[in-house]
Amino acid sequence: MNSYEGKTFNINTYGCQMNVHESEKIRGILLSLGMEEIDNPIDANVVVFNTCCIREGAEDRAYNNIMALKPEKAKDKNKILILCGCMPQQKKGKYNLKDKLSFVDIIIGTHNINMLAQYLLRFAMNHQPIYEIVEKPTGNMDTDLCVRDDKINAYVNIIYGCNKFCTYCIVPYVRGREKSRPFHDIYEEVKDLVQNKGYKFITLLGQNVNSYGKDLSEPMTFAELLQNLCKIEGDFKIKFMTSHPMDFGDDIIKVMKTEEKVAKALHLPVQSGSSPILKRMNRHYDVKQYMSIIKKVKHAVPNISLSTDIIVGFPGETESDFNKTLKLLKKVKYDQVFAFMYSKRSGTPAAEFEDQVDEKEKNIRVNKLLRLQKIIQKDQTKKYFKKVFNCLIKQINGVSVGITDGGKEIYIPNYKFVNENYFANVRVEDIRNHKLSGVIYGKR
Repeated sequence: MNSYEGKTFNINTYGCQMNVHESEKIRGILLSLGMEEIDNPIDANVVVFNTCCIREGAEDRAYNNIMALKPEKAKDKNKILILCGCMPQQKKGKYNLKDKLSFVDIIIGTHNINMLAQYLLRFAMNHQPIYEIVEKPTGNMDTDLCVRDDKINAYVNIIYGCNKFCTYCIVPYVRGREKSRPFHDIYEEVKDLVQNKGYKFITLLGQNVNSYGKDLSEPMTFAELLQNLCKIEGDFKIKFMTSHPMDFGDDIIKVMKTEEKVAKALHLPVQSGSSPILKRMNRHYDVKQYMSIIKKVKHAVPNISLSTDIIVGFPGETESDFNKTLKLLKKVKYDQVFAFMYSKRSGTPAAEFEDQVDEKEKNIRVNKLLRLQKIIQKDQTKKYFKKVFNCLIKQINGVSVGITDGGKEIYIPNYKFVNENYFANVRVEDIRNHKLSGVIYGKR
């Protein structure tokens, strides 16, 4: 029996799906030590903060929540606090974590989360604080100990790191360079999730999934990876994020069109509707190239659900640049937009740009953009009328509902729910108050 048997833990996650999936791995590691997960960090024996530093808001929330536990740590010396993820990995972070968070017992970065059990066992032996930030992954970052949050959708890492070096982004500095997972490892994980664990959606993760396979000894394109995964027997669909427009080729569009198991949903970050701003961002494409991709995707997959990321108030963004972004939104008509005000990230080139946009102006612009997107989303609902979508059929509060690949809910009144979580075609028959209802249109 180890010293953690019967102890309790609590995990706090900040940031992207990559962090969510890493917290699932952390959960598996802690459960393997005989611990039990609870909801309240104040009552837990071990509290983990898996952090993000992509935007200042996420970083501030994590720091403030850690500081809030300082009095609890003072009262209970046996309480163990762990800080991991992107915040500690920064070389020039906003906070001096080692000094300001000296009451935290274990501080590690993004490359050695898989070593957490060893760090805990070492701490149990000598009770000396552990501060270990490494520059490269310590062994295999994927673990069979993963215990997932969701029973329908499973995250699967296919590539780590990023080589793009956008001028605003801290990811290459805290996640390292691109490193693809071996195809066989991905294939076997997806096969197990589908055939043995019953997952219906597999979401492939990476900072840039389209770069998959370029660094492998036997190169494989992302499109080829998708085709091979679609050969796995079972009733499931494959999603992926995040894509980069620079690497989003026609071969991927073809696979999305022809492979039934590839979800008809695409998250393709544009970041700005102004080509000069995109150049300053070092995005490696312009608006014309981006719109060409969108046009091809819409032509190949007419019912595609599109979403994007937009940064508002990037240094040097004029009112004219911002209006071009609004114009792009009106042209593309995204189903969902994730808009963020630009925030400086220490160590990135954009943080040193002199023509920073005023915070008040950034706030005005982002709210204007979100108001426009709300109007577009309401109008977009009309496109669903009389259209057929292949949906995951679920029960929500006793009512049968079809969930589209893009996450839209179609209520199916008076439909007797037979099986749990299966795919069927649903035709939208009515739209009221922007809510969709429809009928089953033949099982897939």
